[in-house]
Amino acid sequence: MSSSTPAIPSLAADHVLIDTDLTPDETRRLLELGLAVKKNPRDFSQVLSGRYGAMLFEKPSLRTRVTFELGMKQLGGDAVFQDHKGDRIGEREPARDMARNLDRWFDVVIARTFSQDTLTDLAAWSSVPIVNALSGLCHPCQAFADYMTLRERHEQLAGLTISYVGDGNNVAHSILLTGAALGVNVNFASPKGYEPDSAIVAQAQRLGETTGAKISIVTDPLAAVEGAAAIYTDVWTSMGWEGETQERRIDFAKYQVNSKLMAAAAPDAVFMHCLPALRGEEVTDEVIESEQSVVFDQAENRLHAQKALLMMLLAG
Repeated sequence: MSSSTPAIPSLAADHVLIDTDLTPDETRRLLELGLAVKKNPRDFSQVLSGRYGAMLFEKPSLRTRVTFELGMKQLGGDAVFQDHKGDRIGEREPARDMARNLDRWFDVVIARTFSQDTLTDLAAWSSVPIVNALSGLCHPCQAFADYMTLRERHEQLAGLTISYVGDGNNVAHSILLTGAALGVNVNFASPKGYEPDSAIVAQAQRLGETTGAKISIVTDPLAAVEGAAAIYTDVWTSMGWEGETQERRIDFAKYQVNSKLMAAAAPDAVFMHCLPALRGEEVTDEVIESEQSVVFDQAENRLHAQKALLMMLLAG
């Protein structure tokens, strides 16, 4: 690292498997570092020179794969991608054996998995950091980019309200956990039976007791979005649940983010979505193409937030 490179904060945790592997202070530092990287990328262009990442992906990806690969390269390192859509991690050979091969060659392992247990297994045997690039439980890297996007628009995140309308899936879990860490109030609205995992909700509520964040789980989307600074949604049917597509379209019909729902939020509220979006289902084309939509800012910030995370793991 050159003498002109800004100081990089470090992480106490060896791995990032869930949002709460970062402390609230570390999460705030990550967002600020992401903003610094975005503003002056050349200042960080050699921070990870000679460092290499392995990318193990069981699920399809556009944003996650591209931004991690590009991020490693823009920091002076490189990444090697291995497709596991055909044979999942641990099937051809045990995860513990894979981990002990990969940590001899790489400085970090970035894994996108169906099961959270796969990440836990890799981490138990790896001497290098394991990063969750999406699992069935949570998607911390998405949430880091999302809250960085809000931070660009607000001097302080603490005290803001974000309303998540839709399925209690992995992205929702990370919005809850990272929001609670940052002191952001999270209102969650879904049909009965599609709420976020109760253990995740309880964890977010406990965290909110220390940061001032309030977590609310309701069924009425209009009540959830009242006065919110952001309305967030995701597809109604996540990867792995395609067999429920038709049933979910019926159950979620009243949870579409449209102009009426956006009008119930704060006047300057933004619309957020992790993408890909099914226009005409969870969100109307009018909303996603409106001036209130920041979905492509979120996508852009995946690059910067993940670069910050990689630096904090490897150079901090």
